[in-house]
Amino acid sequence: MLPPEVALSFFGIAVLLSLSPGPDNLFVLMQSAMWGRSAGLWVVLGLCTGLIGHTLAVAVGLAAIFSASAAAFTAVKLIGAAYLVYLAWGALRAGASAQSGARPPRQTAGQLYRRGIIMNLTNPKVSIFFLAFLPQFASPARGPIGLQMLLLGGLFIVATLLVFGAVALFSGAIGERLQKSTRAQVWLNRCAGVVFLGLAARLLVSQR
Repeated sequence: MLPPEVALSFFGIAVLLSLSPGPDNLFVLMQSAMWGRSAGLWVVLGLCTGLIGHTLAVAVGLAAIFSASAAAFTAVKLIGAAYLVYLAWGALRAGASAQSGARPPRQTAGQLYRRGIIMNLTNPKVSIFFLAFLPQFASPARGPIGLQMLLLGGLFIVATLLVFGAVALFSGAIGERLQKSTRAQVWLNRCAGVVFLGLAARLLVSQR
């Protein structure tokens, strides 16, 4: 088990890390602004589900593969970048449709949830980060390391859910107002497309 002081210190650091600008919270920001608060929350749930996958990977040692294998790291990175380019293309096309007076179809909860999962799981740096970060708060003297990894990952997911959920609610409220203006909708979708392309470029140049 984790001592209360270790759990509290880890949770505080996890909150600070979640607040720092990064691909995931930028993704939540833009998706919430484009589709509204509820949409943003579905994306957040998807991202947190992806974190469960990374936590399990660390607990069973699979994350070490991404740390040791350049080919595995590059393959997942390319998949993630391609998906972000796909989202950018969709956002830019939605902006063009809005300019012509057509409204793009709203994304379903399932689609947004899957977007969050794919966005998180196709970023191999998250697994490597967990592999480097979580063990610092574990100790063999406290019992099975795998169980401690799962508990720490759970705390990190709770911190992420709280912080990203707040981002989704805030940006979604603003986005819902902007959606009432066709001109604002055009620029919002264009900005989203640029952000997605920037995230794709950042992922492509990332190193292990």
